[in-house]
Amino acid sequence: MIPEIKTVIPGPCSQDLAVRLRKHESRNVTYVDESWPVFWERAQGVNVWDADGNRFLDFTSAFGVAGLGHRHPEIVAAMKEQCDQLLHGMGDVHPTALKVEMCARLSRLTFERWGAGPGKVVLSNSGFEAVETALKTARLATGKRGVMAFANGYHGLGYGSLLGTDLEKFRGPFVDQLAGVTTRVDYGSFELPDDDAIGAVLVEPIQGRGGKVLPPAGFLSALRDWCDAHGALLIFDEIYTGFHRTGKWFACEWEGVIPDLICVGKAMSGGFPISACVGKSEVMDKWPESPGEALHTSTFLGHPVGCAMALKSLEILERHETIELVEVVSASLSSALQSFDHTAVHEIRGRGMMWGMELDRPAGGLLASLLAEGLLFLADGPQGNVLSFTPPFLISEGELDHALTVIRRLLDAA
Repeated sequence: MIPEIKTVIPGPCSQDLAVRLRKHESRNVTYVDESWPVFWERAQGVNVWDADGNRFLDFTSAFGVAGLGHRHPEIVAAMKEQCDQLLHGMGDVHPTALKVEMCARLSRLTFERWGAGPGKVVLSNSGFEAVETALKTARLATGKRGVMAFANGYHGLGYGSLLGTDLEKFRGPFVDQLAGVTTRVDYGSFELPDDDAIGAVLVEPIQGRGGKVLPPAGFLSALRDWCDAHGALLIFDEIYTGFHRTGKWFACEWEGVIPDLICVGKAMSGGFPISACVGKSEVMDKWPESPGEALHTSTFLGHPVGCAMALKSLEILERHETIELVEVVSASLSSALQSFDHTAVHEIRGRGMMWGMELDRPAGGLLASLLAEGLLFLADGPQGNVLSFTPPFLISEGELDHALTVIRRLLDAA
């Protein structure tokens, strides 16, 4: 359903919560001004309600997590059933059977499905941890320190993942604490360095926070060839692009390129913090056998609730009707966006259910205006001028048309 336009945004409850939050949370975390944020209270499908009862259409999928829609009933049921049985385990000491199933399922959906033999898995909590697992794996497997990463790439904000992240606002304040091991290359460039000291090539098959940027045809294949020639490992960061977001299981499949390591997360569970680094067996086996103390682990590794939710989410994602839904809605989204024409729009680009509308101005003010119209959007790109379209797969043509009508009206008014 298309939400009614709300004019009191944020409402009194959200305003009060914002004041309390500013008092106790680090001021750098949540942006607060007179029009931002609203405080989420509940969600269902493509709709979100805030603490004041306002309803919004979500074109973010909550950072790409809710591809199947918010609070998918089967995922919620799996979560509740698991919580009634076991709320927490000891993932690297005394794991659950769910962790076994999770690793096997991820192997089957990646390297086995690609005909590359079984894969092996390291589970973690957030996307940046999966990236850091991959970088550590490359260091052990190749013996090389060097990392090749790409302009405007985003791989998370941990110190290890910042070796790959290139957005200045995130990397700049900490660059003097980062090891000088990264060689930065323009995204999509075929002019790659001749450097045998590089052991890891870290890349998004489609850039997300960098502005929804598609690589030129043949780019991923060129990276594969470069890695093979220089003894490096190819790491695909598919935390954002994975699980049908770009219209295929994984964005690398658009070019048919198989990585050595793939990082996944976000939509994997539909709402629980869980991620994974999956690699070819021969690569992952460069980690030494555990003597009883893992080199790389965490308290919540293989969390039983996260695994239960992820297994159910992956089961749903494998269904024919889900794949068919993604195909239909992707075509609708593509058609609607590519036919959108406005003097303020520089370019519209994307694939599947992941698109960006590059504007001739920063999108911050537009985001606040859209929020006041009952529409949840985010902005990407180094200048924050790319309006991001990553809605749940359940978004309807009517809801999309409504959003584009509002966007056109706001751009006209501006």
